[in-house]
Amino acid sequence: MTAPIITVTLNPAIDQTITVQALRPGTVHRATAVRRNAGGKGVNVASCLADWGAPVTATGLLGTDNAAPFEALFAAKGITDLFVRLPGETRVNIKIADLGSGDTTDINLPGLTATTDALAQVRDTLRRLVVPDSLVLLAGSLPDGLADDRYAALTADLHALGARVVLDSSGAPLAAALAAGAGPLPFCIKPNRHELEAWAGTPLPTTADLLAAARDLHGRGVGMVVVSLGADGALFVSDGPALHARLPAVNALSTVGAGDAMVAGLIAAFRDGLPPEGVARRSVAFATAKLGCFGPNLPGADAVRSLAAQVQVTTL
Repeated sequence: MTAPIITVTLNPAIDQTITVQALRPGTVHRATAVRRNAGGKGVNVASCLADWGAPVTATGLLGTDNAAPFEALFAAKGITDLFVRLPGETRVNIKIADLGSGDTTDINLPGLTATTDALAQVRDTLRRLVVPDSLVLLAGSLPDGLADDRYAALTADLHALGARVVLDSSGAPLAAALAAGAGPLPFCIKPNRHELEAWAGTPLPTTADLLAAARDLHGRGVGMVVVSLGADGALFVSDGPALHARLPAVNALSTVGAGDAMVAGLIAAFRDGLPPEGVARRSVAFATAKLGCFGPNLPGADAVRSLAAQVQVTTL
């Protein structure tokens, strides 16, 4: 039996995108379109994995007052919903897309304040679900009420149960999970250049600089370090030679969520036991395939496999 895939999103969000012809502060606008999507990194990853055909369970914290968009997404895609419900509203992120300038203005509203009891319920859920070799994604920011070391604590819990932890976060929660003495390190992380520079505390302008930082993390115990480089693909550092994988540029309908799609590709590749080059090909293919879709969605599996075969992989 294949080990389960579980995504954990402690601070999900509803992304509300409002499109206007031109944003002028202080004036009245008439929106040309409005989109509302259930989001948060772990939710987006679960959505892409479901499109690929991988069974996935999603857990974390949701507000009862506006859970409907999440519940609709989970039902439509066959994602097992084990979110812990809390009184109140899940946060809403408002994105104002200016068609004239091409800029997007973000207004992130406050969300839930988590309690230690709520986190304990999520931990109990994970203990019930996890078996050796399970793939568990810890993704996104932490809500108000939780200390920065909560991902480090969850990683230790999950490691003791035999799970492989994929961590996709940034800032203080990522630094705490990677700190010396924090306990077992994640199986895989996927920082972008900015996030890796923030962890390293110094600019990393060249590929050699990025590789040195990634190799440092691998040497400390992270099984695979993936550095996403946007349109230039990603670097993959694990046992053996480092790899650079990329696809030629494509016309993108939406770049939002491409990093989450890459994480979904990583998890799908780990689930199938692919070697490092296969991991690189599949994760870059997931990210590129998502560029042709609005929201956290993938095209059919055959289209993704075709892209994976075209990925250019270079040994560094």
